[in-house]
Amino acid sequence: MRIAIDASRCTVSRVTGTENYAIQLIRALIRLNTTHNITLYFRDQPRPDLFPTSTLVKQRVIPFQRAWTHLRFAAALWQDRPDVTFVPAHTLPALFPGRAVVTVHDLGFKYFPQAHPTSQRVYLDWTTRYSSKRASTIVADSQATADDLHKFYGTSPDKVRILYPGVDAPRIGDLEATRRKYNLPERYFLFIGTLQPRKNIARLVQAYAQWLVQNPTDHIDLVLAGGKGWLYDPIWTIGVEGVHETGYIDDADKGALYAGAVALVFPSLYEGFGFPALEAMHSGTPVIASRTSSLPELVGSAGLLVDPLDVQSITDAMSKFSQDKSLRQSRTIKGYQQAKSFTWEAAATQLLNILESA
Repeated sequence: MRIAIDASRCTVSRVTGTENYAIQLIRALIRLNTTHNITLYFRDQPRPDLFPTSTLVKQRVIPFQRAWTHLRFAAALWQDRPDVTFVPAHTLPALFPGRAVVTVHDLGFKYFPQAHPTSQRVYLDWTTRYSSKRASTIVADSQATADDLHKFYGTSPDKVRILYPGVDAPRIGDLEATRRKYNLPERYFLFIGTLQPRKNIARLVQAYAQWLVQNPTDHIDLVLAGGKGWLYDPIWTIGVEGVHETGYIDDADKGALYAGAVALVFPSLYEGFGFPALEAMHSGTPVIASRTSSLPELVGSAGLLVDPLDVQSITDAMSKFSQDKSLRQSRTIKGYQQAKSFTWEAAATQLLNILESA
């Protein structure tokens, strides 16, 4: 079989969750594959060590400034005529030959339209609607995303396959050096992710402020680790002592950042797949997460699930982890086991079966 893969997201300078998904899944697929011919299509020249070498894999770099997916990538597919095309992020070309598999990570733009510029929201809606109809099979990161596809676009459940991404354990470096680099306190609750309304930052800070009042002798700060996103509002943190905003975090520092935290507090309003929750578990850090969207699927009984709209619910969970050492230890052990079940090898095996079926 001849498999075409859109690898254009794998060469961006700043890797986020979607780009990491594409890179790790393609790497695992190359290692697993012993039969099929795979062509990777890039917009920019990839670095030589980006993917494992294989005689079954070739790379095509087809530079183009605008509308790469719909013009340049589509033209290459018409030239090469693969048996199946895989696109790891929402957008299939408008016109191309043959069968296709596409990953839809989440439909957050449907729940929080104000979090996206109008042009971006319209494009996401159009491409997701089109891709969900054009694809032979849709890969969803979670059951929550699969349910949203049916809810918003009428996609048949028979057309969707749930494929949980793998989550690698972050490398835990020097904790003290990481604290110095980001000017962090010795004890802290951690949030990691883009600071934007969908991440529920305002209620998280309110919950922490309540925790301070209820625990006046327990000195734990709140670290908000991540860049400022669309509709970031500085008023979220005004007047609350002990809140640290680090800005963008280097990937090499994430493991130490997780490992040094009392708990990850991740009360996001919507997640197609919450990587930080599983990364924290891999790092030995207990997790507080929302009981909405995909997070209960990922966290299960390994963490504390809260109502993200109820500030007191978040505060109570923070108090439990700050006060109960045995609870922290038991959830840490459960977290290790939970995180181990999400591997890129398992994801690639499932993807290969999906591509062969398509």
